[in-house]
Amino acid sequence: MDQQALQSFVDEMWDDSIVPELVEYIKIPAKSPSFDADWEKNGYIEEATQQIFAWCEQQDIPGMQCEIIRLPGRTPLIFMDIPGEGDDTLLMYGHLDKQPEMTGWADDLGPWKPVMRDGKLYGRGGADDGYAAYASLTAIMALQRQGLPHSRVVVIIEACEESGSFDLPFYIDHLRDRIGTPSLVVCLDSGAGNYDQMWLTVSLRGLASGTLRADVLREGVHSGYASGVVPSSFRVLRQLISRLEDQETGQILPDYLKTDIPDQRLRQTQRMADALGNGVYEAYPFTEGVQPQADNNVERILNRTWRAALSVTGVDGLPPLDAAGNVLRPHTSLKLSMRLPPTVDGDEATRLMKETLETDPPLNAKVSFESDHAACGWNAPDIAPWLHESLQNASQAVYGQDVMYMGEGGTIPFMAMLGEFFPAAQFVITGVLGPNSNAHGPNEFIHIPYAKKLTSCVTKVIADHYHHGGGRS
Repeated sequence: MDQQALQSFVDEMWDDSIVPELVEYIKIPAKSPSFDADWEKNGYIEEATQQIFAWCEQQDIPGMQCEIIRLPGRTPLIFMDIPGEGDDTLLMYGHLDKQPEMTGWADDLGPWKPVMRDGKLYGRGGADDGYAAYASLTAIMALQRQGLPHSRVVVIIEACEESGSFDLPFYIDHLRDRIGTPSLVVCLDSGAGNYDQMWLTVSLRGLASGTLRADVLREGVHSGYASGVVPSSFRVLRQLISRLEDQETGQILPDYLKTDIPDQRLRQTQRMADALGNGVYEAYPFTEGVQPQADNNVERILNRTWRAALSVTGVDGLPPLDAAGNVLRPHTSLKLSMRLPPTVDGDEATRLMKETLETDPPLNAKVSFESDHAACGWNAPDIAPWLHESLQNASQAVYGQDVMYMGEGGTIPFMAMLGEFFPAAQFVITGVLGPNSNAHGPNEFIHIPYAKKLTSCVTKVIADHYHHGGGRS
């Protein structure tokens, strides 16, 4: 493979075609169904789907079948089938739905306002995960331009990932015969520890999410009259949360939310800590003076990749400060997000959390925990020797640095599904979400120079997949 010609083609595609497409894509508020109940009526997911589909359909890839698959009542899915040589199949995955706006964007930035600055394209969804379809087809075209063979490629771009991919199992079942049995899965929806080398995600945390509510009154009453007799609904919730989390350390307490960490993952974590140093925590926009949890970087990485962690991500029942009178509120609700270790079952964890929170409530308050999302994590199978060699060579050729393996704290439900559907497959889970890229938060950006190089790395892995018997040797 001509490395210079490869990078030149990829760079040209990104500069002339992909970036302009991402600029238009960012403008579309294609929020995932969990954040836009009227997504079908509003039409933004359809608009984003049509935009990406139109670009894909126009690319010069001989024999490619490109279509939008629709199941009744479900978000659409873009399905592409690209013929190749041999009998093997490679599956590539991405998604086009987005997280909601979030507050805190810089004055000159915004979720639906694409801004290019210093090689970074700001706006919601560019890095998570609008680029995936474009980069996937660019990698295939890069091989074909050099006359290099590849296996048959199936590309799936869903529109429900940020809601837990609840539509995806129906599509996978619907398309199972057309997908076949891939020996390699490439997912462009993950992160990078830095922008200096290729990063492969080898584990993902699961998720148990829901609303915890405490009711203590039928209506609000004067706090001077009732406090000391009527319990605070907020205090009831504090007590309940303490059943899950040590309030001093943040350590999760129930054993059903814990797991043993494999030795291989411990070794990879140490390498990651050595490579990143204090970048492990300096990548986050801490308020001045705030200290990270844990006392060393290995433990910090394990905390965000292989240990459960609880976050309160929303609240209801509290008035805004300018409307907060001296009143005891009848109820308080908190949105809980419990990230789960990769090997903990999401449904079972959610069931046990509900039992923990609702059993014997303080002062017999009316307490409920209603789940809105449960997802299993994922722990990659052992990497085949040919794939490790391919990843290492690609990272060295493109970045001049070794490939790195990392656990990710987020959840990609598709990976757990595919691990069940295709247990013999190898996985390349990678992506552009590096330091400060801030997916889901304000000032999200995609690092364009890194994305270009990552596309070249993926191209080389696809070529190696074919030459190693589709990954079977």
